[in-house]
Amino acid sequence: MLPLPSAQQLRYLIALSELRHFGRAAAACAVTQSTLSAGIMTLERQLDTPLLDRTVGKKVVFTPLGHEIALKARQALAALEAVPQLAAAARTPLTGPLRLGVIPTIGPFLIPRTVHILREHFPRLLLSLTEDTTEHLLEKLSLGQLDMLVLAMPCLCDGTETHPLWQDPFYVIMPSNHPFAALESVPVERLSEYNMVMMEDGHCLREQTLAICRQSPSRSGAEGESEPTFTAMSLHSMAEMVELGLGIAIMPALAINGGILKNRKIAARPLADGAAWRTIGLAWRPRSPRTTDFSTLASTLLTLALDPA
Repeated sequence: MLPLPSAQQLRYLIALSELRHFGRAAAACAVTQSTLSAGIMTLERQLDTPLLDRTVGKKVVFTPLGHEIALKARQALAALEAVPQLAAAARTPLTGPLRLGVIPTIGPFLIPRTVHILREHFPRLLLSLTEDTTEHLLEKLSLGQLDMLVLAMPCLCDGTETHPLWQDPFYVIMPSNHPFAALESVPVERLSEYNMVMMEDGHCLREQTLAICRQSPSRSGAEGESEPTFTAMSLHSMAEMVELGLGIAIMPALAINGGILKNRKIAARPLADGAAWRTIGLAWRPRSPRTTDFSTLASTLLTLALDPA
């Protein structure tokens, strides 16, 4: 019978693969650098194959086979960790660690109340949060670093199970003295009349805004889109730019209802005919043993959406 790597050996290998530095990998595993190094060498002897290319000096370089084994190690460790999670989920819903990822255009406006509700109703849940762009969160989910994501859909969520929750309409925000402020709703075709403030590259709201702007004929260039004059790293920065009169912007209702425009000289108007929205939803790895937990969390988030106060 072939000797099996231990869970700790897998953790050492995964940490080194992700961090590419023995010292940082050891710190991430809460062991000394010599312990981690010895663990990797023991695993290599156990597998009878080199996992690292040691001809390149101090640089951490995996062999092609080492890279493949590190990928398998992530899958194996995730499956191993799922065993106690499955048992815990069967005993009590939403118990133990839950690593939740959320995008920046949702997190500040949904997570505070979510955390409060979860602490009140599920005190044995150990929640950790990661805020990042959709692409990075999906990568962390696939690597087993996160358990579930709160995303804006549509998105490229291949390889995950998704659970749409509710539609989040888009509004146009503008300075309170802007001509659009006199309208009940803003026609999409008029968006090209003014500069547009957008989120920076990597944020799905930027792509959603560009999709809306493509419906405005004079804004569509040779490649179907034009560069905005100003880009923001957060919705709060976007609101500040709009208040300064640098342009108008597309803002989700979730953020507006969350008070982002409070005490600002900014008006918000819906797009005419309910022209655009995003869908707030959840994503997790297929066949996760915690699907029941995720469904419970979905119900909690829906309750918050129906009762935004």
